[in-house]
Amino acid sequence: MTHLSVNINKIATLRNARGGNIPDVQKAAIDIERFGAQGITLHPRPDERHIRYKDVRLLKPIVKTEFNIEGNPTEDFIQLVLEVIPAQVTLVPDDPNQLTSDHGWDTIKHKTFLQDVIGRFHEKGIRVSIFTDPEPEMVHHAKETGTDRVELYTESYASGYHKDREKAIAPFVEAAKAGGEVGLGLNAGHDLDLNNLRYFAQNIPGLMEVSIGHALISDALYYGLENTVQLYLRELVISN
Repeated sequence: MTHLSVNINKIATLRNARGGNIPDVQKAAIDIERFGAQGITLHPRPDERHIRYKDVRLLKPIVKTEFNIEGNPTEDFIQLVLEVIPAQVTLVPDDPNQLTSDHGWDTIKHKTFLQDVIGRFHEKGIRVSIFTDPEPEMVHHAKETGTDRVELYTESYASGYHKDREKAIAPFVEAAKAGGEVGLGLNAGHDLDLNNLRYFAQNIPGLMEVSIGHALISDALYYGLENTVQLYLRELVISN
């Protein structure tokens, strides 16, 4: 079954908007696990506008499922990951002031850099995934970085889903096949939601994990957090 890792950045965004500790990010992580999610994802950014480095440190001993930290591998980020030692680190080529992730790695141009960073994480036994666009060439070269998995950037699928879902998913099917050919594990994330998740999971071979934050937390405002986690898990169960 494809695992669901819930990105809780938006819970931290709401907390930070008012100050204090409401909503409680740590309690939210505990509850999301209790509701059935198989992982918790955090994406700290340099300005700490949502998840803070302090949150990462506080959550490490609390999270009992897969703990995934994602972000741009600046030296500060690298040191945080090496200190905390999550189950997985996902490397994302974010610019410092970027609103949200909007592209994957050029695994040819940045191959040497990624090899060095991934080697440092592997020394600590941390599984590595790198954010990639749905391009077989980028996936093939990702293998040469030493990464364990790739996470396919799914914004183009989500934006094209309602117009022509077969056309929207086609590049992702090819990228997934490319990953399978070279023995890479496959994750996916960005703008997946209750409308498009099932079709994606049904059609992508070898999909191991999806990371979902914005849509899931937004849906929770209407359906409640426990029910929403269950709704997303149901989409993944039905797709298998």
